[in-house]
Amino acid sequence: SEGLNLCTSGSATSCEECLLIHPKCAWCSKEEFGSTKSITSRCDFLQNLIANGCAGAIENPSSSINVVKNVPLSSKGSGQTHLDVTQIMPQKVALNLRPGDQTSFQVQVRQVEDYPVDLYYLMDLSLSMNDDLDNIRNLGTKLAEEMRKLTSNFRLGFGSFVDKNISPFSYTAPRYQNNPCIGYKLFPSCVPSFGFRHLLSLTDKVDRFNEEVQKQKVSRNRDAPEGGFDAILQAAVCKEKIGWRKEASHLLVFTTDDVPHIALDGKLGGLVQPHDGQCHLNEANEYSASSQLDYPSLALLGEKLAENNIHLIFAVTKSHYVLYKNFTALIPGTTVEILHKDSKNIIELIVKAYNSIRSKVELTVWDSPEDIGLTFTATCQDGLSYPGLRKCGDLKIGDTVSFEVAVEARSCPAEDTSHTFTIKPAGFRDTLEVALTYNCLCGCTGHAAPASGKCSGNGTYACGLCECDAGYLGARCECEEGASGDMHHAMCREAEGKPLCSGRGECSCNQCLCYESEFGNIYGPFCECDDFSCARYKGVLCSGHGECHCGECKCHAGYIGDNCNCSTESDGCVSSDGQMCSGRGTCVCGKCQCTEPGAFGETCEKCPTCPGVCSTKRDCIECKLFNSGRLADNQTCQKHCKDEIITTVDVLETDDPNAVLCAYPVNNCVMKFTYLELASGKSNLTVLKEPACSSAPSAVTIVLAVIGSVVLIGIILLGLWKLLVTIHDRREFDRFQSERSRARYEMVSNPLYRKPISTHNAEFTFNKLNKSYNGTVD
Repeated sequence: SEGLNLCTSGSATSCEECLLIHPKCAWCSKEEFGSTKSITSRCDFLQNLIANGCAGAIENPSSSINVVKNVPLSSKGSGQTHLDVTQIMPQKVALNLRPGDQTSFQVQVRQVEDYPVDLYYLMDLSLSMNDDLDNIRNLGTKLAEEMRKLTSNFRLGFGSFVDKNISPFSYTAPRYQNNPCIGYKLFPSCVPSFGFRHLLSLTDKVDRFNEEVQKQKVSRNRDAPEGGFDAILQAAVCKEKIGWRKEASHLLVFTTDDVPHIALDGKLGGLVQPHDGQCHLNEANEYSASSQLDYPSLALLGEKLAENNIHLIFAVTKSHYVLYKNFTALIPGTTVEILHKDSKNIIELIVKAYNSIRSKVELTVWDSPEDIGLTFTATCQDGLSYPGLRKCGDLKIGDTVSFEVAVEARSCPAEDTSHTFTIKPAGFRDTLEVALTYNCLCGCTGHAAPASGKCSGNGTYACGLCECDAGYLGARCECEEGASGDMHHAMCREAEGKPLCSGRGECSCNQCLCYESEFGNIYGPFCECDDFSCARYKGVLCSGHGECHCGECKCHAGYIGDNCNCSTESDGCVSSDGQMCSGRGTCVCGKCQCTEPGAFGETCEKCPTCPGVCSTKRDCIECKLFNSGRLADNQTCQKHCKDEIITTVDVLETDDPNAVLCAYPVNNCVMKFTYLELASGKSNLTVLKEPACSSAPSAVTIVLAVIGSVVLIGIILLGLWKLLVTIHDRREFDRFQSERSRARYEMVSNPLYRKPISTHNAEFTFNKLNKSYNGTVD
């Protein structure tokens, strides 16, 4: 019981409360238990109670399991005693559960060989299924031949559906009453629409199936969706009329080429009453509530199919496969297969679906109480365990799979409460009944003694404690409430308004009895003190340098602070050069706190960016490599340069961004080096073997460079001038061309040119010899 003790920290005041805290908590019912100065918790882990002297008087009930009925699994299904076939083991168990204490049991399931099969064929007879109807007229014979290869006991039934015969789902006008296909050129004659019609009860006379199919004619509804879910529900719940056998595997084959109507679609036709899940077949075996009840929901379908152990096989066209595949996730024990548009593959489809159903086992749970937790672990044919899985696949007929079922009660219901729930494989008639009772009472509670002398005659003694009568208090009910009782309580409070005994003890008349704690001692007249509630440093109480007294650290010599983590020593702050923190920080609690930007190290001795660092490193290089310089003269090189790692190179690399480049003059040359501070606290110095020296530039080179520069600049300026002139000339020429194109006259007819001869015409009238003349004079 390391860490927090859940049992003692739960403050249980009775045995029953203790059992609810944790399944490993136990209760000590011994009368004399613990010391008189403190209260030893009676609710604790079993080993702690034994260690504290409570052996032989411990209440620690546990969950138990009892297998009530365990008939062995059968190996073959068909025979004279079908009802004796067993496919699940055990068949009944009884569990007695303590809250929180998980118990488990094994369940085995086997798909037995040659198990009887009842198959009900439910067909969509809407107009689009006319070609399908032609192809299944001899289905019974062929299907029986194939199914008898899988089982010697096979029965076949038949039913059909279209949709509700109300608007807007079907044609309801008077002219369509007898023939809803009137006016439809492709198929002018069909039967009236209907919801569901049961045509043939399950029988082993397959010729009757063929006869009934040959009698059928298609009908016509108005909208695309069909009323198939109405038909499925009636085929599932009308057990007597359909003829489902208890001892057989039930298959319901649903064939359609369109989507179904679902719950709430009926509101379009004024149907607001939800489906009641009951059988509504009249004497003519037709669904009589088609025009009164809404379509059933997926949840209702799944419930009724599971109740009647029916495997539903959706045989649908490829275009609707995805929709019905999604339905299978919501309806347990359901499969879906793709049906050809003319239903030619229906036999192959049914056999494939049957083999698929028989190749898997999935457990379902019915009527599980809300306060019960169930977990499953499947062990399939590969021998591996799959936690959280309740199904197995890829099985062969006769294979056995097992499941571990773990059950846990989360709480205690009312006394004498019992529950029952059922575990059953989907589509099987076999079930496992689980009966539950709750182990919530302590055995010592049944030996309670009212008005016991152990309780001063003022209370009931049970499980080692006194439950005082009204008006009395104290560990032995020795104190009386009222004025004296208030006074006793006041003596157990540190101040007015504070809890009794600081909430960490019990007031026995006028004295606090402090609880025991796994963390340490609780003490004080009001249980106000302890030796474990002081400040900690890195999880250590008082940093390990002090003692905890009543919530306060009393530090040892040489340490100060609330948690005693601050040392008064300063020896650790002195650097190798004798300075306090190398002159780059202050000594706080025995450690250097560097104040110079870029400084680090235990004594702030590292500082790549500090002024003068290159000078310090230079001293180490000179004394170590050349035995010269300031440190060599003082013979202190080894002391100051012990952390310097010096390497000489021919070419100095300066690519490392963390390395600092330094240089200093040597005889008209420059000595260069880089240094890098390592995580170990040492410095890595990389130095050139020889100083870098450079020669003075030639005078001729300088003159030639100046002349070349002047000539180059002149050429560039001339080029720029020529470019500007060319640009200007082109602009002027473009402007001339533009003005020329805008002239309004021809080149041959200049308006400034005038001919040298001009002609004028003048009209006049005169009389000569009393005659009038009109003429023209040039």
